[in-house]
Amino acid sequence: MRSLFPEQPVETDTLEGVLERISFVNAENGWSVVRLSVADADGLVTAVGPLAGVREGESLRLKGQWVEDRKWGRQFKVASYTPMLPSTEFGIERYLSSGVIKGVGRATAEKIVKQFGTRTLDVLTNSPHLLHAVPGLKKKAKAIAEGWRDHRAVHEIMVFLQSLGIGTALAVRIWKQYGSQAVEVVKMDPYRLAAEVAGIGFLTADRMAGALGIPPSSPERAQAGVMHVLRESAAEGHCYVPREDLGEMAARLLGPEGASAGEAIDALERRQLAIVEDDAVYSLPLHEAEVAAAARLRELMDAPPVDIPIDADKALAWFEGQASIHLAALQRDAILSGIRNKVTVITGGPGTGKTTLVRGLTQIFLKKGLRLCLCAPTGRAARRLADASGSEAKTIHRTLEWNPGTGAFNRTPARPLEADAVIADEASMLDIFLFRQLVDALPSACRLILVGDADQLPSVGPGSVLRDIIASRAVETVRLTQIFRQDERSRIVTNAHAVLHGEMPEPAGEDFGFVERDDPEAALAAILELATRELPRRLGITPADVQVLVPMHKGTLGAINLNAALQERLNPKGEPVGLGRSFRVGDKVMQVKNNYELDVFNGDLGLVKEFDRADGILVAVFDGKDCAYGADDLDQLELAYACTIHKSQGSEYPAAVIALHTQHFPMLQRNLLYTAITRGKRYVAIVGSKRAVKTAVGNDRERQRWTRLGKRIGG
Repeated sequence: MRSLFPEQPVETDTLEGVLERISFVNAENGWSVVRLSVADADGLVTAVGPLAGVREGESLRLKGQWVEDRKWGRQFKVASYTPMLPSTEFGIERYLSSGVIKGVGRATAEKIVKQFGTRTLDVLTNSPHLLHAVPGLKKKAKAIAEGWRDHRAVHEIMVFLQSLGIGTALAVRIWKQYGSQAVEVVKMDPYRLAAEVAGIGFLTADRMAGALGIPPSSPERAQAGVMHVLRESAAEGHCYVPREDLGEMAARLLGPEGASAGEAIDALERRQLAIVEDDAVYSLPLHEAEVAAAARLRELMDAPPVDIPIDADKALAWFEGQASIHLAALQRDAILSGIRNKVTVITGGPGTGKTTLVRGLTQIFLKKGLRLCLCAPTGRAARRLADASGSEAKTIHRTLEWNPGTGAFNRTPARPLEADAVIADEASMLDIFLFRQLVDALPSACRLILVGDADQLPSVGPGSVLRDIIASRAVETVRLTQIFRQDERSRIVTNAHAVLHGEMPEPAGEDFGFVERDDPEAALAAILELATRELPRRLGITPADVQVLVPMHKGTLGAINLNAALQERLNPKGEPVGLGRSFRVGDKVMQVKNNYELDVFNGDLGLVKEFDRADGILVAVFDGKDCAYGADDLDQLELAYACTIHKSQGSEYPAAVIALHTQHFPMLQRNLLYTAITRGKRYVAIVGSKRAVKTAVGNDRERQRWTRLGKRIGG
């Protein structure tokens, strides 16, 4: 049995026991620390290694070797494991209440075991109709029987996949994707999993293929390698890869025994899985999205707008009177452009008046009776837009009426939005897929106004939509540059603009600070002090109002380590959730996947309210709304005492503490620091080394994303 983890111990020893407690799980790779009860052992035994997906109460057969750790003492270092079904009443009850069946917690498991004793698992497998006899279980009996059947199927799949080096967590995902056909799919085309199952990349699929006897020189392997490079490039923000670069990257991945990458590209083109356009190679979905988005935007620009009798000068004067302000020349240009043009871009940094313009356009359009739609890519950005405009704003997904049942939007070219004007805020966050869906859903006569800061980090998804539209020179663009009087005294605003122009931020001032710490451990201590005590005391806020921002996940000053340290400082006595995750009741958490059923979105911040051990349900509160998560849903949440700067896009926090150190060197770029500074509303502190700040300020060589949207729009 092969492990997916490098440098694993040789399988020289075997250990069998019941999993009593999961002490730690690395969410990225499943590396775990667990405690087991083992026959004839004096107390619980510690085991460490790749144990993703194990449950408390589960019986395990571990293979690996005993080691003597200097700090933690004698441990069993796991190379591989096999779950075994428990045979005692206590073990069965623990096993069933560990989350193996959704909705079955301690109370329900106790009822079932009380009824059937050690025959419980046999009843669930061979006579599930007998569950109706359990008091109070009649309504849940069918769901429990189906849940157990699914779990058993997963168990069988897992046994097969472990022979290929795959663990439990991925086996569950494979089952969810393919159901009873999972084993057949894996045997027929293991590379298919790399494209269709989250968490399985080319390297994992390739190991499976090797174990199944597929040779390294197979054409299917080469094609899978090319598609892997295209997917990885899309994850880095690219819409296409130059053919020469793609061939070189795929050849390195495939190794000397691999088939020709060039021939694989040609084969993928024949199969219409890839599109070759001159020297650019696209995956089919990205090519379709980019071509369709550009074509639709051109159509919108060329179609006549809704005819509204607006005297622009009078409208401007009316708004100035309503708001008791005097608009600057560029602000007047922006509002006039929004009124007169079908498509307008308004871009600018903090303090340049974007909020005023959104409010002005909103009031003018509504005064003239236009059907106005306000939207933004995330829930946080939509709430800020609503506050700024004084009108209702929604996420783009809500605006386009995402349907979880069909996995598609209800608003399409066949059923467009009922809108005469659409204002989309935080447009720098739009990736090519979402932008395509937005413009597809606009009626031809609709005005589109894109508002955002083109100097911020680009979207997490592929594309560089806002910058590409501006670069096309085909769309009327107003770039705001003047900082207005009310923001001139803010060091947050002036330092953000200084960084943007390649100048070092000035820490003097009431709302901006720099704590120089060259040693990572000293920087960590300073961050903890600022975030948990100093800033809450100074600003009269709670620690939950302070957001720690970091460039990376890993390292002493990475999000993972900072979250663990902040959790221990701010919530040391919170009730542990278990279920293989490090959450505690009272923790600050972030939603990291859009969940349309719960109506929470990627980047939303919440708080763990309670954990129902009886049913294995975690309840988190987002904006006053309770959201329930089962054991299989917890990968949608992450600790959020600290988060990456990329994840903070579209948000504002009362106070932001930015970790910036030379250990973040690969990520130190000007637009990253600029984006981080602009997240703070009342106070921003940078903690780290001056050298890292200088490196970030001086590095404006952001890697250009491979896209052709601007060229397509510009014709």
